[in-house]
Amino acid sequence: MVKNIHVVPVDDKWGVKAEGESEPSQVVETQEEAFEIGRELAKQERSELLIHGEDGQIRERNTYGKDPYPPRG
Repeated sequence: MVKNIHVVPVDDKWGVKAEGESEPSQVVETQEEAFEIGRELAKQERSELLIHGEDGQIRERNTYGKDPYPPRG
């Protein structure tokens, strides 16, 4: 089963965690570092990367696998 990857705030740092996990697998100093790690994991898993803002709300999504809702065009 493919798990989406989340970049989430952790106190004053940033974490990378798989969907459904209670704790981040990695915690780093900056959101940019967490984004880079998350992007590589999402590419490996062929899943979606969800980037959360400091308030915890999803602010960006990137799909690295098969997109079930591709844009029309």
